[in-house]
Amino acid sequence: MFYSLGEELSGVVRHERANDRATMTVQDQVAQLFLEARDDVYRYLLSLGLYPPQAQEGAQEVFLRLYATLKKGENIQNPRAWIFRVAHNLGLKIRARQSSQAPFDANLESRIAGAEMDPEQGLLQRERALRFHESIQKLSEQQQRCLFLRLEGLRHPEIGSVLGISASAVGEFLRRAISRLRKDQV
Repeated sequence: MFYSLGEELSGVVRHERANDRATMTVQDQVAQLFLEARDDVYRYLLSLGLYPPQAQEGAQEVFLRLYATLKKGENIQNPRAWIFRVAHNLGLKIRARQSSQAPFDANLESRIAGAEMDPEQGLLQRERALRFHESIQKLSEQQQRCLFLRLEGLRHPEIGSVLGISASAVGEFLRRAISRLRKDQV
């Protein structure tokens, strides 16, 4: 009798899992993507000029939208590219709303991180970071976006999909951006 009760319970658990499989699969898939890409999405939203609190909320919103889309049963061929496309569009919307606020200070993070270094190393690192940020600011907005998405690991076709341009245009924007950065850092 004990053995059959165990079998019965096992069968009930399997039946409940089968009923919840679609929901769990979507939840598991979104949870896995969240763990893998949330920091990347957050950094990308910061690179668009969002303040850290708005970037954090935006990143969460992207994954909520992913969950809702998958829950509806829509098929997403490349979830990572989809996430960055949504992050890009949402980030531009949020940035337009925050335009009345002061821009995010990119040097803030380096000042906080540099507090633990000795003063000379901190100064050298801040100067290097400042030169790099100034060089990035000289790039066109499209070059910056392509560069930041490439740094997040997206390939040229995926970047093109996010930005609505061809993969060859992405390659050209990246080539020009890298060339400009090399010239400025010499």
